[in-house]
Amino acid sequence: MTDKLTLDEIAKRAGVSRTTASRVLNDGPNVRPEVRERVQRVIAETGYRPHPVAQSLASQQSHVIGLVLPRRTEALFNDPYFPRLTQGIAQACNDHDYTLALFLMQTEADEEKFYPRISRKGLLDGIVIQVGQIGDGLIARLLTSDVPTVVAGRPLNHPNASYVDVDNVAGACAGVTHLLQLGHNRIGMLTGDMRTTAALDRYTGYCEALQAHDLPVDETLVSEGYFTEIGGYEAMQRLLPHKPDAIFSASDAMALGALRAIYEAGLTVPHDIALVSFDDLPPATIARPQLTTVHQPVDAFGVKAVEMLLDVMKNGPTPPRRIIMDTKLVIRQSCGAVS
Repeated sequence: MTDKLTLDEIAKRAGVSRTTASRVLNDGPNVRPEVRERVQRVIAETGYRPHPVAQSLASQQSHVIGLVLPRRTEALFNDPYFPRLTQGIAQACNDHDYTLALFLMQTEADEEKFYPRISRKGLLDGIVIQVGQIGDGLIARLLTSDVPTVVAGRPLNHPNASYVDVDNVAGACAGVTHLLQLGHNRIGMLTGDMRTTAALDRYTGYCEALQAHDLPVDETLVSEGYFTEIGGYEAMQRLLPHKPDAIFSASDAMALGALRAIYEAGLTVPHDIALVSFDDLPPATIARPQLTTVHQPVDAFGVKAVEMLLDVMKNGPTPPRRIIMDTKLVIRQSCGAVS
């Protein structure tokens, strides 16, 4: 019987208008306490439950948060970073009684097709978007839409964006400094996609560490690996003729590719070439030798992004929020400091 009750019938039993009953149901204002109590009593007695879609339309809240990943599907599932980030965001959504909707923007055509949907008021209560390439117009469009938006990662040229990031500069600097303290002075770098702020910031940290030890930045020892394992393999092959004695890789995925290239050249890690990477995702402990790497708290990163979004949804986008999370160097076998 309760499944067939309508809001009109609840209003009739409580002796109020349908509008008043709706206000009580959605915790709206301008209802006298005694009237609110009467309507709530009828709802409790009948066990009335509104249809979720109808309630969403009435409250203009969907209780759905969108996660937008401007990445190709193969990158999403081959790079362990993105499942870990998604896991943290999904857990935070569950903890706050929100449903998570995932959107993969693989091409500009996808963006043009999906933007009108995800920015339409009422579909999503808020959006977390993973920062993409520099100049990515999707972030700019979302920031000017009516949907509260938080960026995962530091966006470039968006001063009004609220975002969460890790301290990529300090983390990379710590990794390279460790190699310098071990006595290496021909330290190569495998950079990520240099169209992204994470890659640029980690390269900046590499340069700062060398400069702090009065060493020049030798561009023949820098090779772009695009944050992928095959990219790291090919970048390492380009560096080997320049005889680096150590490598700083801007991601664990690239470090795995670098290990393969080093072994194929008849060299070993860390005896011939020491290796430090960035991420500290599960593959870092599976690699042989295990990777010395800069740990970034990816799960907590996702949680912080959702918590920031909830704050933006409640209190508005201004002023923009900024959270920069600390990193930590985890020393294992690949750098040569641990046997």
